[in-house]
Amino acid sequence: MEITNVMEYQAIAKQKLPKMVYDYYASGAEDEWTLEENRHAFSRILFRPRILIDVSKIDMRTTVLGFKISMPIMIAPTAMQKMAHPEGEYATARAASAAGTIMTLSSWATSSVEEVASTGPGIRFFQLYVYRNRNVVAQLVRRAERAGFKAIALTVDTPRLGRREADIKNRFTLPPFLTLKNFEGLDLGKMDKTNDSGLASYVSGQIDRSLSWKDVKWLQTITSLPILVKGVLTAEDTRIAIQNGVAGIIVSNHGARQLDYVPATIMALEEVVKAAQGRVPVFLDGGVRRGTDVFKALALGASGIFIGRPVVFSLAAEGEAGVRKVLQMLREEFEITMALSGCRSLSEITRNHIVTEWDAPRLLPAPKL
Repeated sequence: MEITNVMEYQAIAKQKLPKMVYDYYASGAEDEWTLEENRHAFSRILFRPRILIDVSKIDMRTTVLGFKISMPIMIAPTAMQKMAHPEGEYATARAASAAGTIMTLSSWATSSVEEVASTGPGIRFFQLYVYRNRNVVAQLVRRAERAGFKAIALTVDTPRLGRREADIKNRFTLPPFLTLKNFEGLDLGKMDKTNDSGLASYVSGQIDRSLSWKDVKWLQTITSLPILVKGVLTAEDTRIAIQNGVAGIIVSNHGARQLDYVPATIMALEEVVKAAQGRVPVFLDGGVRRGTDVFKALALGASGIFIGRPVVFSLAAEGEAGVRKVLQMLREEFEITMALSGCRSLSEITRNHIVTEWDAPRLLPAPKL
């Protein structure tokens, strides 16, 4: 059966993967309300398309932190990709490069920064977790720099790991044939089997709960790479982030895996964009599965979006070819959405091209009771 949209890969991944692995990728925190809301919130935004505009040429190109990319659709950091497919992060890196877009490599990758760099040219960012041992952090950042990574995406929403009940039930742990490659030489590459989630135990032992804005300042002293903060949901934190000299903000709720009952990222986006006042770019991840979702995020002021789960699900289903296909399908859907909305370039996508439930509740159907 031909795959015609991004969502179809999830069912294939569920069939192919061991339950522990699929559940790790698919699940969210606690009641998984935010997990569902990340998707559902997009359906509360409708289009106001403009007609009779010459859309024979559509330009989706953009720049992110000065780097030219083919479209505003990038790859978010997702951990332990070799659980999905033997080629793991190598395959993802090649697919991103072929699509002319950015890949963000997770700190908890099953391939190292050097290994991913060895796949060939490409614009890559490195997602960073701050370990209690700051020497480990400094070493890792320097390795990412040396390997040609162009920015640090600092995850700021994980002083502790959210309660992911599927991982607790499954006693999740990294399969024995894999390691967290970036930490292999530091004896931090393995995860012990525990009587709850092995990842939660690993995080409570290694990740620094005292992380604060002063650490963002410290990070700027050890690297010249631009720093994006990933996990901002409020205007207050947006303003503090900008005061602390960050290069950009990623509106993220960690794929609904941390604090349940935070808003969907698409609902939090506009508040952050307004607080940023154009001083730094604002990006979004969480729940993007369609080209229409990409357009809606840009109409609300995002400079681009990142996709996470679609990457690991397509990787599980078809390896590198699957990830390439996800990027291609989203690109084609986004291009059609632009054309049918009367936008020829990203700069033509405006807030006037959408209407949201909070602008005009009467325009949207009443919820079924």
